[in-house]
Amino acid sequence: MTTCGEFLVKQLEAWGVDSVFGIPGVHTVELYRGLPHSGIRHITPRHEQGAGFMADGYARVSGKPGVCFIITGPGMTNILTAMAQAYADSIPMLVISSVNQRDRLGLGKGYLHELPNQRALTAGVTAFSHTLMSVEELPGVLARAFAVFEGERPRPVHIELPLDIITAPAEHMQLAPRPSIQRPSPNRALIREAAALLKNAKRPLLLLGGGCVSAQAEVRALAVALDAPTALTINAKGLLPPGHPLLLGSNQSLIPVRELALQADVVLAIGTELGETDYDVVFDGNFQLGGALIRIDIDAQQLQRNFTPALAIQGDARLAMRMLMAELNPGELRDNSPGAMRTAAVQAQLAEDFSGWAHYRQLFDTLLEVLPDARFVGDSTQTVYSGNHLVELDGARRWFNASTGYGTLGYGLPAAIGAKLAEPDRPVISLIGDGGIQFTLPELASAVEAGVGIIVLLWNNSGYGEIKRYMQKRDITPLGVDIYTPDLLAIARGFGCLAERARDHEHLAQLLRDAPPDRPLLIEIKEAPPFHP
Repeated sequence: MTTCGEFLVKQLEAWGVDSVFGIPGVHTVELYRGLPHSGIRHITPRHEQGAGFMADGYARVSGKPGVCFIITGPGMTNILTAMAQAYADSIPMLVISSVNQRDRLGLGKGYLHELPNQRALTAGVTAFSHTLMSVEELPGVLARAFAVFEGERPRPVHIELPLDIITAPAEHMQLAPRPSIQRPSPNRALIREAAALLKNAKRPLLLLGGGCVSAQAEVRALAVALDAPTALTINAKGLLPPGHPLLLGSNQSLIPVRELALQADVVLAIGTELGETDYDVVFDGNFQLGGALIRIDIDAQQLQRNFTPALAIQGDARLAMRMLMAELNPGELRDNSPGAMRTAAVQAQLAEDFSGWAHYRQLFDTLLEVLPDARFVGDSTQTVYSGNHLVELDGARRWFNASTGYGTLGYGLPAAIGAKLAEPDRPVISLIGDGGIQFTLPELASAVEAGVGIIVLLWNNSGYGEIKRYMQKRDITPLGVDIYTPDLLAIARGFGCLAERARDHEHLAQLLRDAPPDRPLLIEIKEAPPFHP
């Protein structure tokens, strides 16, 4: 007999799913019956939150949904934080869970792992949540999930299977073809109206977000055609290469870029929420736009949030940029164009602002000198905060972290594991602090077990240093931030990792060159430069 659980695995494999993250439990073992006979790789995290973060990192790199198998009850409550991070950053994630059998739902009789309503828990962090009430529903519900992932703003989807449905016979079911989803095309008349505004602009500004990561070629052509200084959100880093004459970086919270935004007569914002964690990390509410705002976004509601546009265009970012380019004259990249000169003036001011950050710049110079193709997956830590401003990479999907959007701790390690699994040949560096790594430290064991050779760059300031500074600035006596920090090198070695403390930049470079391909290397760096032995 083919069960519903086995059929589910076959259907996922038929639609291109190659990896599943999960911890088997008594309520999900029937989902695992078909996995050994499939081509789907199973990764076992040490906590369901780790499963979600791994799926998130995998999805950001591959562009495919990260898939998790999660048990009823505690498994679902454990993964909610990871789902919330993915929801905030528009990441496709398919969370498939068990739930008590249909005749026991919502009765409150104390069955194993029972919750009053699992779907209610996930309501705020999913595009939708569905309880499968018959085997026959499965292909249609999966098709809805993939429609979210590929045809609209991608976000997590939760599908729960009652225990009596997982084991129900499914021999009569035929594999459904993968749905062909067309992303929405913008209204051509509105595109022409936007093009007319942009053609007449004297001081255009281009603001690009994570919704543009699949449109790198279009971004580079559009920026040059508009001769527009271009600011990228954290999730859009790499869309313009380092040294591009129109690149402002991700510095929208700093005064020189804010002044440029006020001076702009037309602002084109594509695939960006225009949200606080990219445009106002100093939390003073002073990022303002001086000119007419044109917004392009796949999410109609997002078009009206944060900043009200003069012209709102719903549609896919890549299609919109292609249509815009058809209305504009191709440009020529020049260092002395008006847009490039405006950008250069801002960059000169930013260089002064960053003059005290030489130790961070030297750190990243060392990392990129040894591993120029590295991908950086970060937590909320000082190396991430500085790198958000300082680091520019050639190519999208190479820099992402949890300091934006939802802003959870513990993300950097498991998400780096997922990123490495998605593209094994590219070096992956996890940027994480001693506080954040203790949220998900056991995932080092998962990486060793899976043979994942990531580099964990551990910034150790013996506590929650950023929060401590935040408290001190507000005349609050620091409490709860000077935490006991264990010997993380010894713990990492106990998990089977290599672990060393970098003495200086030359030693760091040598450690990077000698990093093993099949297990993590944890490199500890003490906060105060130069590094301390």
